[in-house]
Amino acid sequence: MAKMGSRKHLKRYKSPKHWPIHPKEDKWTVKPAAGPHSIESSLPLLIVIRDILEIADNSREAKRILNNGEILVDGHVRKDYKFPVGFMDVIQIPKTGGNYRVLPDQKGRLVLHPIPEENVSFKLCKIEDKTIIKGGKTQLNLHDGKNCLSDESFSAGDVINLKLPEKEINDAIKFEEGNIGLVTGGKHIGEIGKIKEIIITKSARPNTAVIETAEKKTFLTLKDYVFVIGKEEPVISLPGGK
Repeated sequence: MAKMGSRKHLKRYKSPKHWPIHPKEDKWTVKPAAGPHSIESSLPLLIVIRDILEIADNSREAKRILNNGEILVDGHVRKDYKFPVGFMDVIQIPKTGGNYRVLPDQKGRLVLHPIPEENVSFKLCKIEDKTIIKGGKTQLNLHDGKNCLSDESFSAGDVINLKLPEKEINDAIKFEEGNIGLVTGGKHIGEIGKIKEIIITKSARPNTAVIETAEKKTFLTLKDYVFVIGKEEPVISLPGGK
């Protein structure tokens, strides 16, 4: 098996395709630290600052910006240039007034979608599973590594609207027919539409969902690829003005 690099570095040609770096400019690039998102589904903060937002000309400037506490992720100051940001994370740069939500485009690339100031106070998080902890309380384990306690009746696949940075639940969106979903994987990644049907199989085959877009196009995708983002309308703005 080919090695991706050392513990601290990553070979450029082995970096995920959605990273906006040229594989032949240099041999190495920054390797994301262990955190809430995997290498394949994240961007290290240094690349966000230098290569995407271009508020730094080089690694040294990017690290200085971080060390000065100028970058917030989900309401918390992050100073580690290797910190991985991923799907639905909220990035704030108070000094410039820039606010962004990390979302996929229709080519499967993670993009920083600008959002208004009033939208930085919440984040949508998908419930991956639930755990009963000491005292009989229910812990919700979320897609970004976070977890929170709740007495409400939620199921895996539901999405909670999480207040930032307190991690309090503002609201919830059930994974059910009629709600709006964003596709996060497969050939329809980045598309949104209404969940017309949820198909539960009684075999080892994965469950699927039928999605209908605003243009009345329908397609089938894996249930696990659907991230609900609203009931009648999306509660977040999306790339392309959707």
